[in-house]
Amino acid sequence: MASSNNSKIISDAHPHTIKKFELIETYIKSWAHKLMLTESCTGIAFIDCMCNSGVYKDDDGNIVHGTSIRVAEALLDVARTYPDKQVQLYFNDYDEKKIEELKKHIPTGERNYHIITTVRDGNELLKWIGPQLNQNSHMHFFLLYDPYDASIDWEALLPFFRNWGEVLINHMISDSIRAIPQVKREAKKKKYEGTYQVDNISELVPYGSDKAAYEKRVLEIINRMKGSLGREYYVATFPFFNKNNALVYDLVHCTSHAAGFKLFKSTAWKTFGNKSSSKNRHGCEGQLTIDFFSEGFSSPVIDEYCYDLYNIVSYVQENFRGRENIPLDDIWALLDVHPVFPSNGYKKDIKNILKRDYDAKESKSSLSFADRRG
Repeated sequence: MASSNNSKIISDAHPHTIKKFELIETYIKSWAHKLMLTESCTGIAFIDCMCNSGVYKDDDGNIVHGTSIRVAEALLDVARTYPDKQVQLYFNDYDEKKIEELKKHIPTGERNYHIITTVRDGNELLKWIGPQLNQNSHMHFFLLYDPYDASIDWEALLPFFRNWGEVLINHMISDSIRAIPQVKREAKKKKYEGTYQVDNISELVPYGSDKAAYEKRVLEIINRMKGSLGREYYVATFPFFNKNNALVYDLVHCTSHAAGFKLFKSTAWKTFGNKSSSKNRHGCEGQLTIDFFSEGFSSPVIDEYCYDLYNIVSYVQENFRGRENIPLDDIWALLDVHPVFPSNGYKKDIKNILKRDYDAKESKSSLSFADRRG
């Protein structure tokens, strides 16, 4: 959300923002049910520490509900489905008027369903909750960290990276690209220095408008924050574009749950219409380019900010080219650890394209790959 939108009780929600609402709502519905079916899980906690009022207007002036209201309604259904398990929601905003508006639209509490609303700095709330995580190890949490600009307090997030749960960060890259080259106020400089963990703002100036440089820096910080967990840690990043095809922000999903990682990737692809972002590719999906420097075969056009299904298939082909009787489980395992590509929900399509476009041969539970590039 642009900072000029901050003071409104009912903010504007452009199409990319509404896509964000849809992605989080859809994921939380599936995520919560998966967790509740786990015997060791006593309940779930959803934390939105910068929740706004939950009420927005779209580009046509229609009222739409945001993440907080959508998730509150979805998790009420979960609580009623699993009456022996607890559901807790924390909604916080620094603006009391926004919290008062939110209260008008969220469900009332029930025996195993509780909503806690607070008015304070979101980072201070996390610093209060964070130390309590170890005392509630069987409660699985989902933290949504959705600031209005490129402001990330890593100290507040640290306990959440090192406990059993999930963190979803809105990395507002557009703010950094726009502001860092011309920032003058010391407070603003400190903000960006903190977000990107540098000693001086001058270290960021060479990044210029290089989106990948900012993204790489955030991933490096997350890798350091997670520490030595003794278990796998998964990070998936999905970019959101406005109607002019300009990158606005990334959603960065962080988790120790392999199942949650796979689910988030497939949910994002479904939300974006079977691609990896909201970017408009203007009909280039599946478009091929001729590789004149090898066998002369055509390969799918690659847009690293908007992959499509053909890019997934090309990646699989490149990894298994010329090999026979590769178990399907090995193919899906390759995709399951990829930071963007899903397998769940796309296995049939992937096999069909491999057979049609790359002459793969399928047996009962394996594929044999032709010796050609992806």
